[in-house]
Amino acid sequence: MSNSEKPLFSRHEHALEKTAEICPDCASQLTIKHGKSGSFFGCVTYPNCQYTRAVVEHERVDDKILAGSECPECNHELAVKQGRYGMFIGCTNYPDCSYIVAQDHNELEQQNVSCPQCKKGQLQSKISRFGKTFYSCDHYPKCKFVVNHEPVVGECEKCGFALLLKRQMAAGEKLQCGSKPCSHFQPH
Repeated sequence: MSNSEKPLFSRHEHALEKTAEICPDCASQLTIKHGKSGSFFGCVTYPNCQYTRAVVEHERVDDKILAGSECPECNHELAVKQGRYGMFIGCTNYPDCSYIVAQDHNELEQQNVSCPQCKKGQLQSKISRFGKTFYSCDHYPKCKFVVNHEPVVGECEKCGFALLLKRQMAAGEKLQCGSKPCSHFQPH
């Protein structure tokens, strides 16, 4: 391979990009490292010094107090806050009070959709760390039943499985069997 055909970076050379910044903890040089969550500044003396900082700082939103609101646990005011997974409403008396207003994403809890696997729990909606809604049994970790589409009370006309899933298709809304091996579609 001639010099003109060599890649500009080898696999290991690209992993660390030296910067002119100095580590505030140990005064060593910082490098830009690449991890599964994106790029970050890290100290060259890692693992002895474990200083890290995000390359792109996200804008921090100040808590906005909700006038006239009251925490049901400690009677302090509530505020709109920014957290790890996005915006939420919580008590201004944190960390003494960790009350958070539950977000009801749908009426699944009022429908009382029973878990078809353990037959003891109820299915409830949850939000993944990526912001996607999924539905799982409230008896987790004993029962690990989970589906990605909204569950509906009903029975599959083909296999008799005790759960249907509401699916938005190009032809409109359809119901699908909640059993992955069957996955039969039936009219709404």
